[in-house]
Amino acid sequence: MTTEQEWAEDRKRFAAGGSDGSADLADAGPLAREFVDLAAKLVGEASVHGVLQRVVEAARSAVQGADLVSVTLRAPGGFHTPVETDPLATELDEVQYRLDEGPCVEATRMAGLGMTYCSDLGDCPEFPRFGRAAVGMGVGSILAVGMFPHGGDAPRMGALNIYSHEVGGLDEQDREIALVLAAHASTALAATLACTAADLEAAQLREALNTRDIIGQAKGILMERRKISADEAFDLLRSASQSLNMKLTKVAQTFVERRADI
Repeated sequence: MTTEQEWAEDRKRFAAGGSDGSADLADAGPLAREFVDLAAKLVGEASVHGVLQRVVEAARSAVQGADLVSVTLRAPGGFHTPVETDPLATELDEVQYRLDEGPCVEATRMAGLGMTYCSDLGDCPEFPRFGRAAVGMGVGSILAVGMFPHGGDAPRMGALNIYSHEVGGLDEQDREIALVLAAHASTALAATLACTAADLEAAQLREALNTRDIIGQAKGILMERRKISADEAFDLLRSASQSLNMKLTKVAQTFVERRADI
């Protein structure tokens, strides 16, 4: 069990960029072990939701001041929260979406790191409406880091949101740790999306080949039985598709499967 003192000392080393030069993970501090463990878990995740869930759990553990953690995603239809550590985090996110104001919204719109925070939501001139609402919901400070860039300095597709019940509950070290977590998430999500896209492309290719094959078989049967050309056979299949209000592929498949009965 890692003690609070060990966490505090390791956080200071992380913020200072220091190291004792040891390459042995067993000698590493709890924060380093947390990042190594997160990286290992992210490698094994095959879904976007799985990646994001791992990240919010790691943020809740590694960021000392974190009481609530969530992820915001930005899409053409607006913002939404796919994962969180507590329903209250989603409620706080949704207040920002509704008001179109707050760090988790702003972090997705900023170029660069997209770092946005407020140490005292009761006195936050940048986000006055959200600040008042958040205080009423029992939150004193918030930190949001942009994630998943389109490329270069473009705005972010999402944000990692960290809430503390305390005023000043999220310090500079917390912000630096959140940046590393956001980088982990961005890299893992990019790999997951690439894999998903490749799998989808392969599946679409297989479907296209199968479709072409079944239509080719049906055309061949018609050509042989009716002594007609390939174009004439295709026209017959297309006419049947329109008459039956059935997809061309389905008509061809039915014809091939029941050719002995037709």
